[in-house]
Amino acid sequence: MSIRSPFSITLLLVMLFFFLLFALFSELQSAALSSQEILDKIDKMWRGNSSIGTYFMKIKTAHWERSLRIKSWTKGLDYTLIRIEYPKKEKGVSTLKVKNNLWNYLPKIKRVIKVPSSLMMGSWMGSHFTNDDLVKESTLVNDYHHRITFEGEREGQDVYEITLFPKEEAVVVWGKIVILIRKKDLIPLYEEFFDEQEKPVRKMIFSDVKKMGGRVLPTRMTVVPYDKPSEFTEVTYLEIAFDMELPDTFFSLRNLKQQGG
Repeated sequence: MSIRSPFSITLLLVMLFFFLLFALFSELQSAALSSQEILDKIDKMWRGNSSIGTYFMKIKTAHWERSLRIKSWTKGLDYTLIRIEYPKKEKGVSTLKVKNNLWNYLPKIKRVIKVPSSLMMGSWMGSHFTNDDLVKESTLVNDYHHRITFEGEREGQDVYEITLFPKEEAVVVWGKIVILIRKKDLIPLYEEFFDEQEKPVRKMIFSDVKKMGGRVLPTRMTVVPYDKPSEFTEVTYLEIAFDMELPDTFFSLRNLKQQGG
């Protein structure tokens, strides 16, 4: 009858411990998300293959306030149609994006105006959103270098912080973007936008998280400019449906006028 040495038992226990530790580490590594995977998930949360939504936009500046009810149709990254439904005096004002082209339709003068790319930073309907915001011309994953710059607890929540810098060949409007994301469900908490000198320009805050259109997502977005902190533009979704049947032909100049009419 052979007697196992206590040193052999100790060695086996040590080997078993390191094997379990390696397995746990490997599992955690495989579960960890890259910055690209996180941004992809956020991007798909908003878009889907297509969407039809209705929302209110409230705009407050130092001199006036206004509210708009807006309907939007989107398909992928290339197609967007936005139409104002209220108030009556602005009803029918519409914006169409097809790939890299952008048009506005003004029903009072029955005129379609093409928006040059140089005006993508221009305000849409006097709001603190730009044309680029509303039509989602650029995608973060494709146009920016990105990496996780913080992972841990902040403001009482476990979060990821992702910092993005534009690629040299990308035609984008921001010099840097910082996004704070709730870790447990990858819900964005806010985005900060910086100019080419990395001076902070504005903050976009996401709130009122609820299930809508079969997804859990923030249903309110508030943009506050840093140089005018008393001003803001707030968008609140009333309803949204994803992955609806929308042919490419729906996003046409003809339909821009019909929807606007």
